[in-house]
Parts: sequence; C-alpha cells; structure tokens
Amino acid sequence: MKNYLRGLKAGIPIGLGYLSVSFTFGIAAISYGLNWWQAILVSMTTVTSAGQFAGIGMMAEPGLYWQMLISQITINIRYSFMSISIGQKADEKFKGIYRWLLGFFMTDEIFAVASQEESVKRSFFLGLSTIPYIGWSVGTAIGALLGNILPARIMSALALAIYGMFIAIVVPEMKKAKPVILAVVLAFGFSSMFYYIPLLKKVSSGLSISICAIAAALICAVLFPVSEEESNSDKSSSLDKESENDKEVAANE
Repeated sequence: MKNYLRGLKAGIPIGLGYLSVSFTFGIAAISYGLNWWQAILVSMTTVTSAGQFAGIGMMAEPGLYWQMLISQITINIRYSFMSISIGQKADEKFKGIYRWLLGFFMTDEIFAVASQEESVKRSFFLGLSTIPYIGWSVGTAIGALLGNILPARIMSALALAIYGMFIAIVVPEMKKAKPVILAVVLAFGFSSMFYYIPLLKKVSSGLSISICAIAAALICAVLFPVSEEESNSDKSSSLDKESENDKEVAANE
C-alpha cells in the first residue's frame, strides 16, 4: 500500500497535464463527427495522445485501414521499447496480467518517472498509472461533452490548442540539441510537400505523418549518429544531477 500511494503521488502532475491535453482531444473528436461516448471509449481503450489525434483524422476517411495500421505502428512503436525497458526492471511480482497492464498504461511521462526506480514494483506502477489514466479519460469526457454545447467558433479556436501542446513539447528539445532543429525543419518541409504537391496530396494524412517522421529521423540519424558511449555519459550525467537535486532537497528539509 505504501508503494501504491507513493506512485499515486508521483502521478498527480502527469494526470493534471493529461487533463488539459485530453480535453483538446475530446473537442477534436466531436469536430470529426464522433459521439461523446465514442471519444471517451477511444481514450479509455487507447491512452496515446498522438496516436489518437492521428486516428480520428483517418476515421473521417473510411476505408484507409492499411494507412491507419502503418501510421499507428509508426507513432506508437516507441511504447513497446519503453515497456521492454521497464519490464527488465520490474520485480518478481510483476508478471501475468500485470505485464499486459504495464504495456497498456505506458506513456512517455509514466516511463520517465518509472525509469528512475531501481526496481519497479507492481504496486508503485499501478499507483503511478491511476491518476494519469483518470485524468486522460475525464479530460476527454469534458471536452467531448462541451463539444456538443459550445458554438462552432469557440470549438474551432479550442481545437488549435493541440498545436500549442506540440510546440511546447518540441521547442525545449530544440534548445537542447541542434540536430532536433534539423529534424523539425525536415519534417516541416516534407509535410509541406505532402500538402502542396498535387500527386502527394492524394496520400492520406496518417500515412504522410509516418513517412515524414521516418524520413526526418533517418536523415538525422545518418548525419548526427549518437555513439553508445555518449548515450551512457548523458544518462550518467542526468543521474548525477538528479542525485544532487535530491541532496539539496534533503538539506533544505
């Protein structure tokens, strides 16, 4: 119970963040023609922000099953690697159905918090996932219900919030590393090609997202390879910073 409460406390900031983002998803889902209960069902059974936004866009164009499959695999494949990484640190009680729950609840933010644990206990991970899952589902419900009430102009304005969210995620990383700037510029250029070039405009939005992301990532991987030594040094330096911060907090207390 102690580990569950510790995980519950660690998941509060994540849940509050998900509340605002999923609110935007609820509004976007209604604008694409989904019913409020369908938007909530998508969030409760998927729990993937970028994948859900790409998915509802393709739902508006029936028949694009292969494109949806490719785009969802491309967008969400990182969760598989995150789950494998955390699974290697899981304790002996973390088996059976709980392994499935680990993969289901895995998100970028939950992975970031869980990866700091020396040994991920089952109760801690379940506590860590509880509030983010509730926040994601409740936020979607609020956005979807308001989407049936608010005027079209306000709906259109609120739908722009998703772009602000992605900017808030990308810009800090662009400040840290120059290769990220090139990746963003390349992705923007490729996306513009799919929007303006007549032949490429026939490609579905989900598939074009996958192509742009993979192409930009491959180019940057070739131009700016990261060696295993550099990766390990970055991890160790980040751990050193975290330990220093913990020491400062303990000293202040």
